[in-house]
Amino acid sequence: MAGKFFDQWQIGERIAHEIRRTVTETDNLLFSTMTHNPQPLHIDAEAAKASEFGQILVNGTFTFALMIGLSVGDTTLGTLVANLGYDRLVMPAPVFIGDTLRAETEVTELKASRSRPGAGIVTFAHRLINQRGEVVCRCLRMALIRGSGA
Repeated sequence: MAGKFFDQWQIGERIAHEIRRTVTETDNLLFSTMTHNPQPLHIDAEAAKASEFGQILVNGTFTFALMIGLSVGDTTLGTLVANLGYDRLVMPAPVFIGDTLRAETEVTELKASRSRPGAGIVTFAHRLINQRGEVVCRCLRMALIRGSGA
């Protein structure tokens, strides 16, 4: 399913995104190095082993980006004008190499755009869940979405 237009969304609508993703060591290492994040918890197995986690901790910004990426096909693909912001980003549980993650989304607010007739702002509440059913990341995303007549 491609992204929906603004006028097709309803408050309370929920999506369990079908695509899941198992996080690999390569994902974490490439993302950490590409973003110049030298945090030993993400890239140094010995330092991570000595931490309270006992293993490599997946970079939180990768976790966040993956959550949004898993949602795009069902929410904003082809209809997005711009992401306007993210709010209340939290990571209540750690992500480790080998975790398989899935995303869920709920529409929490709809607001017609004053500057773009026919378009509007959709607020999505995203959640990322691991294979144990633990929420590992969640946030609100405000997206400016084209209307079906635009």
